[in-house]
Amino acid sequence: MAATIRNLKIKTATCKRIVKELNSYEKEVDREAAKTADMKEKGADPYDLKQQENVLAESRMMIPDCNKRLEASLADLKGTLAELEEEGQKEGPEIEDAQTTVAAVERLFQATKP
Repeated sequence: MAATIRNLKIKTATCKRIVKELNSYEKEVDREAAKTADMKEKGADPYDLKQQENVLAESRMMIPDCNKRLEASLADLKGTLAELEEEGQKEGPEIEDAQTTVAAVERLFQATKP
């Protein structure tokens, strides 16, 4: 199947959405960690504390999942971009948007890898 601008737009939007989702989960982990620490400090009920720790653990589990989906989505976007370039479509706002998104996601991965 030949790559189309429409497919490129969809894959670009998918990458952007997953990045947004990842940022949201990272903020949620920070918020829940602060809440858990506050509960421990105030000597909260052990049951309530255990429930809060479960919420925090679930939030933390979502970050690796988002990273895996983002890696797959990025590879998909790069493939579509390469197909379009092979077909001679090297310019246009959609292609520039896709290239900007690829660069931003790659910077994100470089910043998070040790």
